[in-house]
Amino acid sequence: MTAQIQAVRGMNDLLPEDTAKWQQVEAVLRQNVRAFGYSEIRMPIVEKTPLFSRAIGEVTDVVEKEMYTFLDRQGESLSLRPEGTAGCVRACLEHNLLYNQEQRLWYMGPMFRHERPQKGRYRQFHQLGVEAFGLNGPDIDAEIILLSAAIFRQFGILDELDLQLNSLGTKEERLVYRAKLVEFLEQHLDVLDEDSKRRVKTNPLRVLDSKDERVQELLLDAPKLSDYLGEGSRAHFDTLRSLLEDAGLKYSLNDRLVRGLDYYNLTVFEWVTTALGAQGTVCGGGRYDGLVEELGGDATPAVGFGMGLERLVLLLSTLEKLKSQRQCEVYVMGQGEQVIRQQAKIAMQLRDALPGLRVLNHCGGGSFKRQFKRADKLQALFAVVLGEDELKQNLVTLKDLQHAENGQITCTLAEAIEKIRSQTC
Repeated sequence: MTAQIQAVRGMNDLLPEDTAKWQQVEAVLRQNVRAFGYSEIRMPIVEKTPLFSRAIGEVTDVVEKEMYTFLDRQGESLSLRPEGTAGCVRACLEHNLLYNQEQRLWYMGPMFRHERPQKGRYRQFHQLGVEAFGLNGPDIDAEIILLSAAIFRQFGILDELDLQLNSLGTKEERLVYRAKLVEFLEQHLDVLDEDSKRRVKTNPLRVLDSKDERVQELLLDAPKLSDYLGEGSRAHFDTLRSLLEDAGLKYSLNDRLVRGLDYYNLTVFEWVTTALGAQGTVCGGGRYDGLVEELGGDATPAVGFGMGLERLVLLLSTLEKLKSQRQCEVYVMGQGEQVIRQQAKIAMQLRDALPGLRVLNHCGGGSFKRQFKRADKLQALFAVVLGEDELKQNLVTLKDLQHAENGQITCTLAEAIEKIRSQTC
């Protein structure tokens, strides 16, 4: 027997019962970004590798260990995108969308990182990305955060998430703080785990994000970045906090929140839940004012977030916030050779007259008992039944499958359409 080929580890299929949930989630996401006035942009999933090494940082875990990178037939190094912001900036620069303009953009699609697969964290994962360019003030930071909150509120899970805030200040302020932090950490190398020791030399701020309990306890005595922020950074952060408070949005301050990518400055934030165990971050982002210039454009203020869809779907499923989805609203069935020849025609007439409803035409024959059983399994609202008698009289039988007390009626197709429309539209 030929060996069966399976999916790549950490890259999962979404089966019909899963895609029904995802479609619900994606509809809410699209509705909210549209309500805030953001426009969709679509970028390729493969980019030139230097885009990510320059944008994300050479010494980040993403670039060092997690990217899927390969040489194409011309010998050029390409990578599957590990996140969306760098590609969005590249597209904006390539198509001249940023010069003397502001842009508010969103995208949704797969990203790729070669990590150890675990629940809610896969090698192919999906994100909603939202980016705003050309706006300096904390008001756009607040808007980005309020947009993410609006999504969670519509799903009914806002109270299940904790919004954590921090300010990373400017690049110059971080350099001063970095030196103080390294000085502190080098005095306690015996306490650090191996990963943190490596980061002391390459990316010391990431030590603040360590999950090691001994390191976390040590960091209680470490210098705090907030003590090194200048007046401008403090004012930006204070105004942001006031705007969120005025909007009635609760938050927590987390002075260890640094995010995993090098390009952030000033505002950073995460939405965290305890309902998913260790993988608790559902959404994160912040301001990245230096990235456009780093990738060859003019200095441009920017802020955005990425929302992990696998974790969002997992959270919504865990909290039982997703409705079960029926696969069709109208099921067309019949028996007899002449009838079967008319079924497809009637199904098409129903689809034309009832746009937006799913009309499924039974194929494969079988008894009416079997056909009704299939319609019930699909949670159809109505059955349109065609038999020899109905065919002779140019009629159909309409049965309400969800309300047995309504029984069934024999009527013209036009009357059946009006009855279905009145109860579904």
